[in-house]
Amino acid sequence: MTEFDGNDWALILGGSSGFGLATAHALSRHGMSVCVVHRDRRGAMQRVGREFDEIRAHGHGFVSMNLDALDPAGRTTALDTLAGNMAEGAHVRVLLHSIAYGNLKPIAPAARTPEGAAGGGAARALIDDEDMARTIYSMGTSLLSWVQAVFVRGLFADDARVFGLTSEGNQVAWPGYGAVSAAKSALESVSRSIAVEFAPHGIRCNIVQPGVTDTPALRAIPGNDRMREVAEARNPFKRLTLPEDVAGVICLLCTPEAAWINGAIIPVDGGEHIAPM
Repeated sequence: MTEFDGNDWALILGGSSGFGLATAHALSRHGMSVCVVHRDRRGAMQRVGREFDEIRAHGHGFVSMNLDALDPAGRTTALDTLAGNMAEGAHVRVLLHSIAYGNLKPIAPAARTPEGAAGGGAARALIDDEDMARTIYSMGTSLLSWVQAVFVRGLFADDARVFGLTSEGNQVAWPGYGAVSAAKSALESVSRSIAVEFAPHGIRCNIVQPGVTDTPALRAIPGNDRMREVAEARNPFKRLTLPEDVAGVICLLCTPEAAWINGAIIPVDGGEHIAPM
């Protein structure tokens, strides 16, 4: 596989766990410098710090920032810091949007039992307009905000690659996933527009659709135990997708040989999405 130059930087939003972290490891192993923007509580930083030390050990550039990537001031701080750490002639070759910040409230109340009580224990609060809008921005349209900001600063490489992450929930209505599903659909739509309108500037944009993967984001979804069980049984290889599976594909999509892939939604699931339920 192509080895990257240390002047090639990957900017990873949400890179302290799951797909973002696995991609940071993979790209660094192949010679790329890495900037991770993440949002973690103090209690998680010992684990996160160990992961970041492993990335640094590859000997290329590494910057991490624990801040709110969804706040305009946070975005400005992150890009100021990144630019200050880039050598002359360096550029952002990869922008990966791996932010997992979504509201998982139900959109409708639980069905009532014959006795008239709500099923499933205490009634859960329903999602509202603010929850929905925040989720769609966080996991969807904020990709465009970052692409525009990096572009305006002139940081993108001439052959840059932009990635977002979707899921099968873009078409399947999982309970409690309504807002995230809407966000994923928005992300896919925005990515297509990026792929077309930024193409004259050398930027490719693709969406990767992993299979069901045991990540912190998945564990937050109601009924995730059942989702994992069904996915493992359904998958042709009888296992869940791993973050490393996805990171490997993203690395391949960053190579010169993959330059003609643009505006695509790429399943990375071992065939899970085509297997019978």
